[in-house]
Amino acid sequence: FEKRKGETAHDERRVREFIISRIPKNVNTVLDVGCGNGWVAKEFLPKGKQVYSLDISVTNPAIVQKLYHNENHFGIAADSFQLPFKDQSFDCVIASEIIEHVIDPAGFIKELFRVVKKGGGLIITTPYKEKLIYYLCIHCNQKTPANAHIHAFDEKKLESLYSGNDLESFKYETFGNKLLLYLRTYVILQFFPFWMWKLKDKFFNLIINKPIHIICIYKKK
Repeated sequence: FEKRKGETAHDERRVREFIISRIPKNVNTVLDVGCGNGWVAKEFLPKGKQVYSLDISVTNPAIVQKLYHNENHFGIAADSFQLPFKDQSFDCVIASEIIEHVIDPAGFIKELFRVVKKGGGLIITTPYKEKLIYYLCIHCNQKTPANAHIHAFDEKKLESLYSGNDLESFKYETFGNKLLLYLRTYVILQFFPFWMWKLKDKFFNLIINKPIHIICIYKKK
């Protein structure tokens, strides 16, 4: 896996910490959609949770399963629009920085929420009000989105993606002040514990409301 450095590594760390802070301690089964480097498995396996690391690539789940070998860890190669699980299979489903890449965000949310147990939650993170940038591909002469981001989201758009009768609540929070990022304050803030960084970040967003990320939770009845 590509190892992140500097402000990118710090930003990704804070996204992970935000997600972790929103997961109840009584959660037993976690589905990590788009498992990447397996940080979900690394975090929750030592806590006795069952973790399913899922990716459309065959390679990623296999690598992650080897990295974090555990009888409670399962690597799954599957399409997130056709999950190989029964309804209400997981206490928590996580899809971090994935939805901006998918063609059908509403279908994506619907399928992920299907496998959430009653009382459980689907956690989504994505860039907040991102300005999509396109480049002209030199091969096909077509517009190509930067970083393969094809959708931009705010809280209203995310909430509108699912309105099934089994939805108990939709909650969200924005975070990651753009000014702090541009000023390269990670050099100092990387040493702050999450709670202290969060206070600093919230303060700057009150002054200059420019959050980079949004985290939302769809809770099932």
